[in-house]
This record gives sequence, C-alpha cells and structure tokens, in this order.
Amino acid sequence: MRPLPRLCLGLAALLMAAAPALADDAAGGKKPEHKITQSESYLSVEPFYTTIVTDNHAGGMLMVGIGLDVPGAALRDEVTRSLPVLRDAYLRSLMAFTASAVRTDAQPDVAAIADRLQGVTDRALKKKGARVLLAQVALRVTR
Repeated sequence: MRPLPRLCLGLAALLMAAAPALADDAAGGKKPEHKITQSESYLSVEPFYTTIVTDNHAGGMLMVGIGLDVPGAALRDEVTRSLPVLRDAYLRSLMAFTASAVRTDAQPDVAAIADRLQGVTDRALKKKGARVLLAQVALRVTR
C-alpha cells in the first residue's frame, strides 16, 4: 500500500475514534462520574500492597483496601488535605504488621488490621472523628 492511502486510513480511524468524545463536547454534556457511594462523608483510599517475606524471599502480597467515613465537612477537608500523610502512615504501619504477623498459610487478623489503621488515623489527625472502613483484605501467595 502506498504511503498516502495508508495515511488517509490512519487519519480516518483516528477521527472515528474521537467522534464520540467530540459529540459529547459539542452537546455540552459531561460524562457521569463514577461514585462508589451516595454518601457525602465517604472518602475512598487506593488499596495498599505489602510484601510477605517467607524464608528470606517474597512469599506473597497482602492487599488492604479501605475507605474513610468523615461526617463533618471541616474534618473531611482536613482529611482530604492530609491524605498523602495518612497514606504514608498507613503503608508504614501495614508493612510492620505484614513483617511481624502475616504468614502465607493463614488469613491475617482483619480486626487487628482495622484497629491498627484506626489508631494510625487518630494519631495522624490528632483527633477522633474519621472512621476507617475496611473494604477488602486479600492474600496473594507466590510459589
């Protein structure tokens, strides 16, 4: 195939792919945003992954997914601003927990994880009011 027809085919494919987005912009409509919940007080937090060390090598991964329920608007703004600090504190705490209490042959203690993350939240914010909601705890064992 010669270069000019190939270029025209590529340009036509590109325009066809962009047509739905251009139509939405022309109509002035926004795409609906995905909401996890209708609650205004809920803040989602990206999941955390930590390595489970077994016999001096990586034996698997622990994944912990959480959300925060922050009922007050002022505290919710503070939590939103403090989220990078909270994420760092959560990850450090989960790494220590994984190193000391998680094994690949048994499920981790989810109540201990929830209590630990709630304590981290209260210490980082220097007040109570934001509740940690444990969404998911999973192990991935590598062999």
